[in-house]
Amino acid sequence: MAHSVPLLVAAALVAFYVLRSGLLRPYLTFFWHCFIRPIPGRDQKSRLDEFYAGQALVYDSTRNGLLRGRRTMLGLSAAHLRALRAKSPEKRLVWVDIGGGTGYNIELMDSFFPISQFDAVYVIDLCNPLLEVARKRFAARGWTNVTVLCQDAAEFSLPEWTGDRDPKGSVSFISLSYSLSMIPSFYPVLDRIDHVLDPQNGLLSVVDFYTAGKHPSLHEKAIGGVSKECGWLSRWFWQVWFDFDHVSLSPARRSYLEYKFGTIKSYNGRNKFVVPFIVRIPYYIWLGRSRSCVDVASACHAFEVEGGNTIGNCSPVALKAIKEAENVPSLQIGEPALALQATVIDIAPPFSSFHYHVNSEDPFEDMKHLQLSSDDSMLVITSAGDNALHYVATAGIKRIHCVDMNPCQGHLLELKLAAIKSLDHNDFFALFGAGKHANFRGLLDTVLAPHLSSSAYQFWRVNSNAFSSSFYLRGYSGWALRLASWIFRLAGVTKDIQALCNAENLQQQQDIWQQKLRPVLLNPVVVSFVVRNPVFLWNALGVPVNQTRMLLDEGSVYEFVRDTLEPLASSYLFKNDNYFYLLVSALLGHYTAESCPEYLTRRGFEALKSKDGAALDAFRLHTDSIVNVLRGLAEASLTRSLVMDSMDWFPPGSKELEEEVAQFHRVLAPGGCLFWRSAARLPWYNARFEAGGFTVTCLGVRKGPEAAIDRVNMYASFWRAVRL
Repeated sequence: MAHSVPLLVAAALVAFYVLRSGLLRPYLTFFWHCFIRPIPGRDQKSRLDEFYAGQALVYDSTRNGLLRGRRTMLGLSAAHLRALRAKSPEKRLVWVDIGGGTGYNIELMDSFFPISQFDAVYVIDLCNPLLEVARKRFAARGWTNVTVLCQDAAEFSLPEWTGDRDPKGSVSFISLSYSLSMIPSFYPVLDRIDHVLDPQNGLLSVVDFYTAGKHPSLHEKAIGGVSKECGWLSRWFWQVWFDFDHVSLSPARRSYLEYKFGTIKSYNGRNKFVVPFIVRIPYYIWLGRSRSCVDVASACHAFEVEGGNTIGNCSPVALKAIKEAENVPSLQIGEPALALQATVIDIAPPFSSFHYHVNSEDPFEDMKHLQLSSDDSMLVITSAGDNALHYVATAGIKRIHCVDMNPCQGHLLELKLAAIKSLDHNDFFALFGAGKHANFRGLLDTVLAPHLSSSAYQFWRVNSNAFSSSFYLRGYSGWALRLASWIFRLAGVTKDIQALCNAENLQQQQDIWQQKLRPVLLNPVVVSFVVRNPVFLWNALGVPVNQTRMLLDEGSVYEFVRDTLEPLASSYLFKNDNYFYLLVSALLGHYTAESCPEYLTRRGFEALKSKDGAALDAFRLHTDSIVNVLRGLAEASLTRSLVMDSMDWFPPGSKELEEEVAQFHRVLAPGGCLFWRSAARLPWYNARFEAGGFTVTCLGVRKGPEAAIDRVNMYASFWRAVRL
């Protein structure tokens, strides 16, 4: 008991100091006005004035934790404004912040986009006590281009709209920061915004609380519906809670917003305010543009689905029409001002991350047989996008359709394309060479975002820690690298692995392999209990059951692994001529400047980035099956296609494969070539192509552990089919 007395005295002294210093005064004021003092039930302006009159001076200091996302919204807006401004630098830049209150957003925006660069800034609010804070704030900053207006948002009018002048299209940027949910008559407000917003270069940005149904619509999925769903308890509780303060979280406001305007960015978050594991207030960040904009007429390969939610001047297309469309919707890279949505088709199984962070096929071997030119059009599997970037960087082909059932693979390639477009080589290599960047989140919001679709932005926003440590240890295939690391350490060969990857010549490399590593890595116990596991094969390596059966029909798993690894040490120097195994084996979790994919070299990067990224216009991204994409391509529109090992995934006698063969015959031009790799030395489906109007030729086949057929050597054979 005696020991507790000093503690009680100390606690009392601390409490006295806190009360005396006034540290809690802003929060007590906030609590009184928000939770205890009744709000009069008269008109909206009177309620706002009386509600904020006693707390206007502490408004900003007490809302930072509650009103999350404002900084992100302004950073994203600044990035898109710069892109829009670059297209039309001669136009007046006018910003209207509706419900801007104390002017906090204006001061915060100055760190992203200097206020001095705006021709005019208007803060509109119905609450005089908050606007008085704004007036003093702007006077202290000396901003003469900022005007405070006490007006109803539904009828706002700018001083520059004099006489009978129609204000249509005269505003460049409009923002609503936690104000849309407080405006009773939100329909006329959004209608008025649509009228005055510049249809070609205007930007509308919103951050606010929300609630939504448990199951998002196809349209919501298309514009980035990740984490949008709210359970029944969350919907009920937050709508009732905020209703006491005359704040409406009904889904109607956001639904009309997304109906009225085309979405370019959408992020759904949870504000873990005060008690992180219990209090999780749903909030969203949304950026959009007028649906009448026509600057994307040439980029109409992507659109949202359901109910005419189309960006730009494309015609509305429903889901059924998407699957049957003559032109398959996709994502075109090249319009920095407006990011477009890729095809969203319900697919199974669902994917929450990417399987592959690197391609496991050798593009140098591909290039020997593809014989690409600037006139070629290709279809490839997206995977990590490394090989697609290699083909474009080295051959400058006209068009390349990148197809993957896993949307996260498309998000990864989108990020690489956006980074090439907007970053210098140092930042680019830090991301995808070193696999680590200290400021990825900052780059995402302020530099990369204008070049990403809404879905891709939301994926990387949710996974913004992907580059905080090694990127290549993430995703499903990252588990394979982690397992390899564990095996190397357990066997005590970590230093030998590193010596292998630093060997100066093939003889030294071969000696290390034979004497130190072969007994460990080709141990039958390791191979049988690890590699034979079907769960590991799919989740870590992306090898499906049908493909596993194909290789087992021609030998054992041990023989397959032996034939893969045995010849590599004597064929390619890992240090500078085999980046595939350098990444896996060296336990670095990153590439080096001497050993990396072509797109990461300065030469390859500059080839892709030159002429303002003109080469990137070749890319079309599809989240769908190969056969669905082929259905939408014109006859004889492709000259080359390389589908990796995708046909190994089909079971023998598959009707889907029969249709894919027929579609390839229709879409490939006469003399056009289709290439594939297989885990089998003689794939069963070769005969289907021969019967379907192709001449099939073997380009390479493994005949044991003596020689590698390429740098990866993971596949037993490599094939070409020429369309007759």
